[in-house]
Amino acid sequence: MPRHLRKRSLRLAGHDTSLALEPAFWEVLEAEAARRGLSLAALVAEQDAARAETGEPLASRLRVFALGCIRTPRG
Repeated sequence: MPRHLRKRSLRLAGHDTSLALEPAFWEVLEAEAARRGLSLAALVAEQDAARAETGEPLASRLRVFALGCIRTPRG
């Protein structure tokens, strides 16, 4: 795995999985989860369910979601 990625293990839909994202994306996702009062796993599960119809890779979905969080700050 490239050094610039940080790997996290999560349980999604009853299955163990791991995701590798750049640390900056994990930071945004953690902040958004905290803002919503969710665990990181719950936020990722929410995005996993939302992407089910599109078939897009989960890592891609999370990166785009994180960018949206930055572009549209929620207070």
